[in-house]
Amino acid sequence: MTGTTAPLGDITVVDLTKFIAGPMCTQYLGELGAEIIKIEDRDAGDDLRGMPPFIGDDGAMFYAMNRNKRSIALDLKTQAGRDIALRLVAKADVLVESFGTGVAERLGLGHDALCARFPRLVYCSVSGFGRTGPLGPRPGFEVMMQAYTGLMLTTGEEDGGPLRIGFSPLDQTTGIHAAAGVMAALRTRDRTGKGSYVEASLFETALSFMGWHAQAFWLTGAPPERSGSGHGSLCPYQAFRASDGYILIAAGSEALWRKLCDAIGLAEYKDDPRFATNRERVARRGETVALVQGRIETRAVADWMAVLTDARIPCSPINGIGQVLNDPQTAARGMVMEYRHPVGEGMKGIALPITLDGVARAVRRAPPLHGEHTDEILREIGCDEARVAALRADGVAGCARGATSDDAAARPRSPTPDKKPKERN
Repeated sequence: MTGTTAPLGDITVVDLTKFIAGPMCTQYLGELGAEIIKIEDRDAGDDLRGMPPFIGDDGAMFYAMNRNKRSIALDLKTQAGRDIALRLVAKADVLVESFGTGVAERLGLGHDALCARFPRLVYCSVSGFGRTGPLGPRPGFEVMMQAYTGLMLTTGEEDGGPLRIGFSPLDQTTGIHAAAGVMAALRTRDRTGKGSYVEASLFETALSFMGWHAQAFWLTGAPPERSGSGHGSLCPYQAFRASDGYILIAAGSEALWRKLCDAIGLAEYKDDPRFATNRERVARRGETVALVQGRIETRAVADWMAVLTDARIPCSPINGIGQVLNDPQTAARGMVMEYRHPVGEGMKGIALPITLDGVARAVRRAPPLHGEHTDEILREIGCDEARVAALRADGVAGCARGATSDDAAARPRSPTPDKKPKERN
Protein backbone atom coordinates (compact mmCIF):
# COMPACT_ATOMS: atom_id res chain seq x y z
CA MET A 1 0.00 0.00 0.00
CA THR A 2 1.80 3.08 -1.23
CA GLY A 3 1.22 6.75 -1.81
CA THR A 4 -1.49 9.09 -0.62
CA THR A 5 -4.17 6.66 -1.81
CA ALA A 6 -3.17 4.25 0.98
CA PRO A 7 -5.50 4.41 4.02
CA LEU A 8 -2.94 6.36 6.08
CA GLY A 9 -1.04 7.89 3.18
CA ASP A 10 -1.44 11.44 4.52
CA ILE A 11 -0.39 10.61 8.10
CA THR A 12 3.04 11.18 9.66
CA VAL A 13 4.08 9.30 12.81
CA VAL A 14 6.99 10.01 15.15
CA ASP A 15 8.10 6.64 16.52
CA LEU A 16 9.84 6.68 19.92
CA THR A 17 9.52 2.94 20.53
CA LYS A 18 11.80 -0.07 20.81
CA PHE A 19 11.63 -3.84 21.39
CA ILE A 20 8.43 -5.40 19.95
CA ALA A 21 5.05 -3.95 20.98
CA GLY A 22 5.68 -0.32 20.04
CA PRO A 23 7.54 -1.10 16.79
CA MET A 24 4.77 -3.53 15.84
CA CYS A 25 2.24 -0.70 16.24
CA THR A 26 4.21 1.70 14.05
CA GLN A 27 4.99 -0.98 11.48
CA TYR A 28 1.25 -1.64 11.09
CA LEU A 29 0.65 2.08 10.60
CA GLY A 30 3.49 2.18 8.07
CA GLU A 31 2.15 -0.84 6.22
CA LEU A 32 -1.11 1.09 5.82
CA GLY A 33 0.75 3.98 4.23
CA ALA A 34 1.79 6.27 7.10
CA GLU A 35 5.18 7.99 7.00
CA ILE A 36 7.07 6.64 10.04
CA ILE A 37 10.03 8.58 11.44
CA LYS A 38 11.76 6.32 13.97
CA ILE A 39 13.88 8.20 16.50
CA GLU A 40 16.58 5.88 17.84
CA ASP A 41 19.19 6.33 20.52
CA ARG A 42 22.30 7.75 18.91
CA ASP A 43 24.66 5.13 20.34
CA ALA A 44 22.73 1.86 20.60
CA GLY A 45 19.57 2.22 18.55
CA ASP A 46 16.59 -0.04 19.12
CA ASP A 47 17.49 -2.90 21.49
CA LEU A 48 16.22 -5.41 18.93
CA ARG A 49 19.25 -4.59 16.79
CA GLY A 50 21.41 -6.41 19.34
CA MET A 51 19.43 -9.66 19.56
CA PRO A 52 20.67 -12.71 17.58
CA PRO A 53 20.55 -14.15 15.02
CA PHE A 54 22.04 -11.29 13.04
CA ILE A 55 21.59 -9.95 9.53
CA GLY A 56 24.68 -7.84 9.04
CA ASP A 57 25.00 -5.73 12.19
CA ASP A 58 21.36 -6.01 13.22
CA GLY A 59 19.21 -8.66 14.84
CA ALA A 60 16.73 -10.48 12.62
CA MET A 61 13.90 -9.53 15.01
CA PHE A 62 14.50 -5.86 14.19
CA TYR A 63 13.83 -6.61 10.53
CA ALA A 64 10.54 -8.30 11.41
CA MET A 65 9.18 -5.24 13.26
CA ASN A 66 10.54 -2.21 11.42
CA ARG A 67 9.61 -2.17 7.75
CA ASN A 68 8.38 1.03 6.09
CA LYS A 69 10.20 3.35 8.48
CA ARG A 70 12.97 5.91 8.30
CA SER A 71 15.52 6.10 11.13
CA ILE A 72 17.08 9.19 12.66
CA ALA A 73 19.61 8.70 15.49
CA LEU A 74 19.48 11.37 18.21
CA ASP A 75 20.83 11.88 21.70
CA LEU A 76 17.67 12.90 23.52
CA LYS A 77 19.66 13.56 26.68
CA THR A 78 20.84 16.77 25.00
CA GLN A 79 18.68 19.85 24.60
CA ALA A 80 19.58 20.02 20.92
CA GLY A 81 18.41 16.44 20.43
CA ARG A 82 15.12 17.14 22.18
CA ASP A 83 14.64 20.30 20.11
CA ILE A 84 14.96 18.25 16.92
CA ALA A 85 12.42 15.75 18.25
CA LEU A 86 10.00 18.60 18.99
CA ARG A 87 10.41 19.96 15.47
CA LEU A 88 9.51 16.54 14.12
CA VAL A 89 6.48 16.30 16.40
CA ALA A 90 5.32 19.72 15.17
CA LYS A 91 4.94 18.24 11.68
CA ALA A 92 3.41 14.94 12.81
CA ASP A 93 -0.10 13.63 13.30
CA VAL A 94 0.83 10.87 15.75
CA LEU A 95 3.51 10.16 18.35
CA VAL A 96 3.98 6.63 19.69
CA GLU A 97 6.29 6.06 22.66
CA SER A 98 7.25 3.07 24.79
CA PHE A 99 9.53 4.69 27.37
CA GLY A 100 9.46 3.59 30.97
CA THR A 101 6.79 5.43 32.96
CA GLY A 102 7.94 9.01 33.59
CA VAL A 103 10.83 9.03 31.10
CA ALA A 104 8.95 10.89 28.35
CA GLU A 105 7.96 13.55 30.87
CA ARG A 106 11.56 14.01 32.02
CA LEU A 107 12.59 14.47 28.39
CA GLY A 108 9.90 17.08 27.81
CA LEU A 109 8.10 14.68 25.47
CA GLY A 110 5.24 13.63 27.74
CA HIS A 111 1.58 13.72 26.77
CA ASP A 112 0.54 16.75 28.80
CA ALA A 113 3.34 18.99 27.55
CA LEU A 114 3.08 17.98 23.90
CA CYS A 115 -0.69 17.96 23.59
CA ALA A 116 -0.96 21.39 25.23
CA ARG A 117 1.41 22.65 22.56
CA PHE A 118 0.04 20.53 19.68
CA PRO A 119 -3.68 19.97 20.37
CA ARG A 120 -4.26 17.93 17.19
CA LEU A 121 -1.56 15.41 18.11
CA VAL A 122 -2.62 11.80 18.70
CA TYR A 123 -0.33 10.60 21.50
CA CYS A 124 0.00 6.84 22.08
CA SER A 125 1.77 5.22 25.05
CA VAL A 126 2.72 1.54 24.94
CA SER A 127 3.82 0.06 28.26
CA GLY A 128 4.03 -3.03 30.42
CA PHE A 129 1.41 -2.44 33.12
CA GLY A 130 -0.17 0.80 31.88
CA ARG A 131 0.79 4.28 33.04
CA THR A 132 -1.38 4.32 36.18
CA GLY A 133 -2.07 2.01 39.12
CA PRO A 134 0.33 0.61 41.72
CA LEU A 135 2.34 -1.28 39.09
CA GLY A 136 2.40 1.53 36.52
CA PRO A 137 6.01 2.54 37.31
CA ARG A 138 7.32 -1.02 36.93
CA PRO A 139 8.95 -2.24 33.73
CA GLY A 140 7.12 -5.07 32.06
CA PHE A 141 8.13 -7.60 29.43
CA GLU A 142 6.27 -10.38 27.63
CA VAL A 143 7.33 -13.27 29.85
CA MET A 144 6.55 -11.25 33.01
CA MET A 145 3.00 -10.64 31.84
CA GLN A 146 2.50 -14.28 30.89
CA ALA A 147 3.49 -15.13 34.46
CA TYR A 148 1.64 -12.32 36.25
CA THR A 149 -1.72 -12.80 34.52
CA GLY A 150 -1.88 -16.59 34.76
CA LEU A 151 -1.20 -17.41 31.12
CA MET A 152 1.75 -19.62 32.06
CA LEU A 153 -0.56 -21.79 34.15
CA THR A 154 -2.90 -22.40 31.20
CA THR A 155 -0.15 -23.54 28.82
CA GLY A 156 1.47 -26.95 28.54
CA GLU A 157 0.70 -30.46 29.69
CA GLU A 158 -1.45 -31.19 32.72
CA ASP A 159 1.44 -32.33 34.92
CA GLY A 160 4.03 -29.79 33.71
CA GLY A 161 5.51 -26.67 35.26
CA PRO A 162 4.87 -23.06 34.21
CA LEU A 163 5.41 -22.75 30.47
CA ARG A 164 6.14 -19.69 28.36
CA ILE A 165 4.18 -19.48 25.11
CA GLY A 166 6.66 -20.11 22.31
CA PHE A 167 6.51 -16.64 20.73
CA SER A 168 5.46 -13.15 21.90
CA PRO A 169 1.69 -12.89 21.46
CA LEU A 170 1.26 -10.17 24.08
CA ASP A 171 3.88 -7.89 22.53
CA GLN A 172 2.52 -8.33 19.04
CA THR A 173 -1.14 -8.04 19.97
CA THR A 174 -0.47 -4.99 22.15
CA GLY A 175 1.06 -3.40 19.06
CA ILE A 176 -2.08 -4.21 17.08
CA HIS A 177 -4.27 -2.80 19.88
CA ALA A 178 -2.19 0.38 19.91
CA ALA A 179 -2.46 0.75 16.13
CA ALA A 180 -6.24 0.28 16.32
CA GLY A 181 -6.42 2.91 19.05
CA VAL A 182 -4.38 5.35 16.98
CA MET A 183 -6.63 4.88 13.96
CA ALA A 184 -9.74 5.36 16.12
CA ALA A 185 -8.20 8.55 17.53
CA LEU A 186 -7.46 9.83 14.03
CA ARG A 187 -11.09 9.18 13.08
CA THR A 188 -12.20 11.10 16.19
CA ARG A 189 -9.90 13.97 15.23
CA ASP A 190 -11.57 14.13 11.82
CA ARG A 191 -14.83 14.96 13.64
CA THR A 192 -13.59 17.07 16.55
CA GLY A 193 -10.33 18.60 15.36
CA LYS A 194 -8.63 17.42 18.57
CA GLY A 195 -6.10 14.71 19.24
CA SER A 196 -6.48 11.96 21.85
CA TYR A 197 -4.36 10.09 24.37
CA VAL A 198 -4.20 6.38 23.50
CA GLU A 199 -2.83 3.74 25.88
CA ALA A 200 -2.10 0.06 25.30
CA SER A 201 -0.32 -2.27 27.69
CA LEU A 202 0.89 -5.86 27.75
CA PHE A 203 -0.91 -6.36 31.08
CA GLU A 204 -4.30 -5.43 29.67
CA THR A 205 -3.70 -7.45 26.51
CA ALA A 206 -2.89 -10.50 28.64
CA LEU A 207 -6.03 -10.03 30.73
CA SER A 208 -8.09 -9.77 27.55
CA PHE A 209 -6.60 -13.11 26.45
CA MET A 210 -7.81 -14.59 29.73
CA GLY A 211 -11.36 -13.32 29.18
CA TRP A 212 -13.13 -16.64 28.64
CA HIS A 213 -11.08 -18.28 31.42
CA ALA A 214 -12.18 -15.42 33.70
CA GLN A 215 -15.81 -15.95 32.72
CA ALA A 216 -15.55 -19.64 33.59
CA PHE A 217 -13.79 -18.83 36.88
CA TRP A 218 -16.50 -16.39 37.95
CA LEU A 219 -19.08 -19.05 37.17
CA THR A 220 -17.43 -22.09 38.76
CA GLY A 221 -14.67 -20.79 41.03
CA ALA A 222 -12.29 -23.29 39.41
CA PRO A 223 -9.05 -22.12 37.76
CA PRO A 224 -8.42 -23.19 34.16
CA GLU A 225 -6.74 -26.53 33.67
CA ARG A 226 -3.89 -27.18 31.27
CA SER A 227 -4.84 -29.36 28.38
CA GLY A 228 -1.73 -29.64 26.22
CA SER A 229 -2.75 -29.38 22.57
CA GLY A 230 -6.40 -29.80 23.56
CA HIS A 231 -9.20 -27.46 24.58
CA GLY A 232 -10.84 -27.49 27.99
CA SER A 233 -14.34 -27.07 26.58
CA LEU A 234 -14.18 -29.24 23.44
CA CYS A 235 -13.43 -32.89 22.74
CA PRO A 236 -11.98 -34.35 20.58
CA TYR A 237 -10.01 -31.23 19.74
CA GLN A 238 -6.27 -31.90 19.92
CA ALA A 239 -3.23 -33.56 18.37
CA PHE A 240 -3.26 -37.34 17.97
CA ARG A 241 -0.29 -39.59 17.29
CA ALA A 242 -0.43 -41.35 13.92
CA SER A 243 1.97 -44.12 12.90
CA ASP A 244 4.56 -41.64 11.57
CA GLY A 245 3.85 -38.35 13.34
CA TYR A 246 1.06 -36.19 14.72
CA ILE A 247 -2.19 -34.90 13.26
CA LEU A 248 -4.50 -32.26 14.72
CA ILE A 249 -8.21 -33.13 14.70
CA ALA A 250 -10.91 -30.60 15.66
CA ALA A 251 -14.27 -32.38 15.92
CA GLY A 252 -15.95 -30.76 18.91
CA SER A 253 -19.49 -30.48 17.56
CA GLU A 254 -22.05 -33.26 17.44
CA ALA A 255 -22.17 -33.25 13.63
CA LEU A 256 -18.40 -33.46 13.34
CA TRP A 257 -18.21 -36.22 15.95
CA ARG A 258 -20.61 -38.34 13.92
CA LYS A 259 -18.60 -37.73 10.75
CA LEU A 260 -15.37 -38.57 12.57
CA CYS A 261 -16.76 -41.84 13.89
CA ASP A 262 -17.78 -42.89 10.38
CA ALA A 263 -14.46 -41.82 8.86
CA ILE A 264 -12.08 -43.53 11.27
CA GLY A 265 -13.98 -46.72 12.05
CA LEU A 266 -15.84 -45.85 15.25
CA ALA A 267 -19.36 -45.95 13.80
CA GLU A 268 -20.68 -47.90 16.78
CA TYR A 269 -19.92 -44.91 19.05
CA LYS A 270 -21.55 -42.10 17.08
CA ASP A 271 -24.95 -42.66 18.70
CA ASP A 272 -23.64 -43.95 22.01
CA PRO A 273 -25.18 -41.64 24.66
CA ARG A 274 -21.88 -41.62 26.56
CA PHE A 275 -20.25 -39.74 23.65
CA ALA A 276 -23.15 -38.26 21.67
CA THR A 277 -22.74 -34.66 22.87
CA ASN A 278 -19.73 -32.47 23.44
CA ARG A 279 -20.73 -32.14 27.10
CA GLU A 280 -20.56 -35.91 27.55
CA ARG A 281 -17.29 -36.20 25.64
CA VAL A 282 -15.65 -33.47 27.73
CA ALA A 283 -16.84 -35.23 30.89
CA ARG A 284 -15.34 -38.48 29.54
CA ARG A 285 -12.32 -36.87 27.94
CA GLY A 286 -9.94 -39.71 28.78
CA GLU A 287 -12.21 -42.36 27.24
CA THR A 288 -12.97 -40.23 24.18
CA VAL A 289 -9.33 -39.46 23.47
CA ALA A 290 -8.37 -43.11 23.95
CA LEU A 291 -11.01 -44.23 21.43
CA VAL A 292 -9.81 -41.80 18.77
CA GLN A 293 -6.13 -42.40 19.51
CA GLY A 294 -6.60 -46.14 19.12
CA ARG A 295 -7.72 -45.63 15.54
CA ILE A 296 -5.41 -42.79 14.49
CA GLU A 297 -2.23 -44.61 15.50
CA THR A 298 -2.93 -47.35 12.96
CA ARG A 299 -2.21 -45.24 9.87
CA ALA A 300 0.13 -42.50 8.64
CA VAL A 301 -0.56 -38.77 8.82
CA ALA A 302 -0.94 -38.46 5.04
CA ASP A 303 -3.49 -41.27 4.99
CA TRP A 304 -5.60 -39.68 7.70
CA MET A 305 -5.30 -36.23 6.11
CA ALA A 306 -6.80 -37.64 2.91
CA VAL A 307 -9.58 -39.48 4.75
CA LEU A 308 -10.54 -36.63 7.07
CA THR A 309 -10.28 -33.92 4.43
CA ASP A 310 -12.54 -35.93 2.15
CA ALA A 311 -15.04 -36.21 5.03
CA ARG A 312 -14.77 -32.42 5.64
CA ILE A 313 -13.50 -32.87 9.16
CA PRO A 314 -11.18 -30.04 10.31
CA CYS A 315 -7.65 -31.46 10.55
CA SER A 316 -4.05 -30.44 9.99
CA PRO A 317 -0.57 -31.88 9.98
CA ILE A 318 1.74 -30.45 12.64
CA ASN A 319 4.02 -28.37 10.41
CA GLY A 320 7.39 -26.86 11.11
CA ILE A 321 8.12 -23.26 10.12
CA GLY A 322 10.02 -24.30 6.99
CA GLN A 323 7.02 -26.26 5.78
CA VAL A 324 4.52 -23.45 6.22
CA LEU A 325 6.81 -20.80 4.73
CA ASN A 326 7.04 -22.92 1.58
CA ASP A 327 3.39 -23.97 1.59
CA PRO A 328 1.38 -23.27 -1.60
CA GLN A 329 -1.29 -21.50 0.47
CA THR A 330 1.34 -19.11 1.86
CA ALA A 331 2.45 -18.32 -1.67
CA ALA A 332 -1.10 -17.97 -2.98
CA ARG A 333 -1.92 -15.42 -0.30
CA GLY A 334 1.28 -13.42 -0.88
CA MET A 335 2.32 -13.70 2.75
CA VAL A 336 6.07 -13.80 2.08
CA MET A 337 7.42 -10.57 0.60
CA GLU A 338 10.89 -10.06 -0.87
CA TYR A 339 12.79 -6.78 -0.89
CA ARG A 340 16.25 -5.35 -1.41
CA HIS A 341 18.46 -4.13 1.43
CA PRO A 342 22.10 -3.00 1.73
CA VAL A 343 22.97 -6.20 3.60
CA GLY A 344 21.90 -8.33 0.65
CA GLU A 345 19.42 -9.13 -2.08
CA GLY A 346 16.39 -11.33 -1.61
CA MET A 347 15.51 -10.30 1.95
CA LYS A 348 12.15 -11.67 3.06
CA GLY A 349 9.44 -10.67 5.48
CA ILE A 350 5.96 -11.77 6.53
CA ALA A 351 3.30 -9.48 5.04
CA LEU A 352 0.65 -7.48 6.82
CA PRO A 353 -2.10 -10.08 7.42
CA ILE A 354 -4.88 -8.01 5.88
CA THR A 355 -5.60 -6.95 2.31
CA LEU A 356 -7.68 -4.09 0.94
CA ASP A 357 -9.43 -4.64 -2.39
CA GLY A 358 -7.01 -7.46 -3.16
CA VAL A 359 -4.05 -5.10 -3.63
CA ALA A 360 -0.77 -7.02 -3.42
CA ARG A 361 1.24 -6.27 -0.30
CA ALA A 362 4.76 -4.96 -0.80
CA VAL A 363 7.61 -3.44 1.18
CA ARG A 364 7.65 0.31 0.55
CA ARG A 365 10.82 0.81 2.58
CA ALA A 366 13.23 -1.84 3.78
CA PRO A 367 13.94 -1.86 7.54
CA PRO A 368 16.37 1.02 8.12
CA LEU A 369 19.96 0.83 9.18
CA HIS A 370 20.67 2.58 12.48
CA GLY A 371 20.27 6.30 11.86
CA GLU A 372 20.21 5.71 8.13
CA HIS A 373 18.05 8.72 7.28
CA THR A 374 19.45 11.14 9.87
CA ASP A 375 20.85 13.72 7.45
CA GLU A 376 17.87 13.45 5.13
CA ILE A 377 15.37 14.09 7.93
CA LEU A 378 17.41 16.95 9.37
CA ARG A 379 17.38 18.65 5.98
CA GLU A 380 13.61 18.22 5.76
CA ILE A 381 13.12 20.23 8.96
CA GLY A 382 15.32 23.05 7.68
CA CYS A 383 18.86 22.19 8.80
CA ASP A 384 21.47 23.29 6.26
CA GLU A 385 24.63 21.30 5.58
CA ALA A 386 26.64 23.24 8.14
CA ARG A 387 24.04 22.61 10.84
CA VAL A 388 23.84 18.90 9.98
CA ALA A 389 27.62 18.63 10.22
CA ALA A 390 27.64 20.49 13.54
CA LEU A 391 24.96 18.24 15.04
CA ARG A 392 26.94 15.19 14.06
CA ALA A 393 30.22 16.64 15.32
CA ASP A 394 28.63 17.55 18.66
CA GLY A 395 27.30 14.01 19.13
CA VAL A 396 23.67 15.13 18.98
CA ALA A 397 22.81 13.26 15.80
CA GLY A 398 24.30 10.04 14.48
CA CYS A 399 24.37 8.20 11.21
CA ALA A 400 24.00 4.61 10.10
CA ARG A 401 26.81 2.16 10.62
CA GLY A 402 28.36 1.59 7.24
CA ALA A 403 26.01 3.92 5.33
CA THR A 404 25.19 7.62 5.08
CA SER A 405 21.85 9.24 4.53
CA ASP A 406 22.90 10.09 1.00
CA ASP A 407 23.68 6.41 0.38
CA ALA A 408 20.22 5.60 1.71
CA ALA A 409 18.61 7.92 -0.79
CA ALA A 410 19.90 5.71 -3.59
CA ARG A 411 18.38 2.53 -2.18
CA PRO A 412 15.67 1.01 -4.37
CA ARG A 413 12.13 1.11 -3.07
CA SER A 414 8.63 1.36 -4.41
CA PRO A 415 7.90 4.89 -5.63
CA THR A 416 6.21 7.19 -3.15
CA PRO A 417 5.06 10.74 -3.65
CA ASP A 418 7.28 13.56 -2.41
CA LYS A 419 6.04 14.87 0.90
CA LYS A 420 6.59 18.52 1.70
CA PRO A 421 6.94 19.10 5.44
CA LYS A 422 4.08 21.13 6.84
CA GLU A 423 2.91 22.25 10.22
CA ARG A 424 0.13 19.92 11.36
CA ASN A 425 -0.46 20.96 14.95
